[in-house]
Amino acid sequence: MSTDTKPWHGVIVASALPFREDLSVDFDAFAEHVRFLADNGCDGIAPNGSLGEYQNLTDDERAKVVEVAVEAAPPGFTVMAGTGAYGAMESRRWAEQAAEAGAHAVMQLPPNTYRANQEQVFHHYQEVAKAGLPVVAYNNPQDTKVDLTPEFVARLHHEGLIVGIKEFSGDPRRAYQIKELAPTMDILIGTDDSVLEVGIAGAVGWVAGYPNAIPQSTVELFRLATSDDGADWVKARRIYVDLHPLLRWDTKTEFVESIKLSMDVVGRYGGPCRPPRLPLPDEVKKRIIADTEAVLAKGYR
Repeated sequence: MSTDTKPWHGVIVASALPFREDLSVDFDAFAEHVRFLADNGCDGIAPNGSLGEYQNLTDDERAKVVEVAVEAAPPGFTVMAGTGAYGAMESRRWAEQAAEAGAHAVMQLPPNTYRANQEQVFHHYQEVAKAGLPVVAYNNPQDTKVDLTPEFVARLHHEGLIVGIKEFSGDPRRAYQIKELAPTMDILIGTDDSVLEVGIAGAVGWVAGYPNAIPQSTVELFRLATSDDGADWVKARRIYVDLHPLLRWDTKTEFVESIKLSMDVVGRYGGPCRPPRLPLPDEVKKRIIADTEAVLAKGYR
């Protein structure tokens, strides 16, 4: 691995969080999942992201998720804690907690109470940066209603507030514009169904959902897509075409339920979600199961 590799590089899995049938957190199962991802080639884990249902955790549960991830992570395996919150003070507190627990970096949404303006968002990232950990910004305008535009991302980077950006807008063209405005900015793929496009555009990381279920195949896809060898891109495209019907569930409203269901299908415990998420309608459930089984039938794991 290159000496330029940073903790937020590579395949960083946005981890699902296992709940028991009574909807209590199964921390032992979560620790086992961290080790499973490391054993299957992933480079790190991003606990307390949207896929980890952080909005539905108590403060004690949310803190323990990070602590368990750090304790379970083998040497060299990154923990990039999600620190999204309504306001700057709360996000800074979670970033400080992540630093105290031993996390290597944080993944930071803009404030998600309402459509904040740019100066409010800038102040938000200023506060989080004070915790001392590297900050990877997370652009998810669909859910937060705040769009971290390439120009604004470049401003945050030039001010030393962020080291990278998880781009979840779904527009791979942004990767080129961001690199033009901030050449030292690191691009992380944010949507599972844009791995090839953003990988070829120069991404150095992928905050990924579907490695929770099929880590080996998705890691291989990332390595090939981010290679500088055109022959690898051809190989990546073949895998990408096979996986794409499944990967695109990562960008659906029911992405948490979908990925957990796929985990169940492949023999990994996904389990239930906490409300407001409810069991999937039968029609949707059948489609996810079929897409997962189709991938398994082609030998992907």
